[in-house]
Amino acid sequence: MEKIKLMTDSASDISYENERLYDIQVVPFKLAVGDKTYVSRVDFDNDRFYSIMEEYEGIPLTSQVTPYEFVELYEEHYKNGYTDIINVSINSKGSSTYANACLAAEEFFEAHPEAAGCFRIHNIDGAAYTGCYGYAVVEAGKMAKAGRSADEIVDFIKDWCADAAAYFVPYSLKYAAKSGRIPSLAAFVGNALGIKPVMRLHDHEIVTAGKVRSEKQVIPEITKKVLEDIASGSPYCIVYGSDKNAADEMEASIARALGYPPADRYQIGAAVAVNSGPKVVGVIFRQKRK
Repeated sequence: MEKIKLMTDSASDISYENERLYDIQVVPFKLAVGDKTYVSRVDFDNDRFYSIMEEYEGIPLTSQVTPYEFVELYEEHYKNGYTDIINVSINSKGSSTYANACLAAEEFFEAHPEAAGCFRIHNIDGAAYTGCYGYAVVEAGKMAKAGRSADEIVDFIKDWCADAAAYFVPYSLKYAAKSGRIPSLAAFVGNALGIKPVMRLHDHEIVTAGKVRSEKQVIPEITKKVLEDIASGSPYCIVYGSDKNAADEMEASIARALGYPPADRYQIGAAVAVNSGPKVVGVIFRQKRK
């Protein structure tokens, strides 16, 4: 009989409640803020981290999860009688964490040849950030709790991640500029003119999909773009940061347009906020297949 352990990293932004409810192991990223090192989801919650960002003039630096850390986790779960580990990692183009998880799996089986055939490690590239793959992990937890097989769960996660997309708007460009995501001059001009870029996230890439000239246009523009791209009947999730009112407004707008409520909400944590800034709003969904 299968005994399944679900794993993901803290950039998935799944809630503490879902982490506990579905027995999901969330592997935290470490962050350096000046000469201090913190462990995300352990040393602070999201609101505390937003405060740290406001107080710190630089940009906190995140570190990848190492192969050594993954090997230790695989060892632990193997000893505890699990037959399948299903691990979903942050976008492989933005972090080496997925590659490290795969390398650790090779090292584990080299050290434990007897595990072949009775213990499987399924490493999946989440191909995105935050709830774009966090949602798949939570749904996988529900499937595992309902007795679905590891192969069924892996197929679902891969299928969702292949089509998952998001439109979002960072309200300030200074964090992206400092982290190198966009040129500093473009960030300065955008902020000076009140221009907000509408970003699209899908299949490992973040691209600029449009722009709005005031905060009042942010939610209507995101709603419009989601309606153009969302697969019929797709579940969707609200993604947001420090401004819960913006999340409420986004939810009201998109729910009114689609006629049904969101499946969940994802508040961005440290691993995402260091690049986007703390104030963000958007929608995660399954896009139409072309």
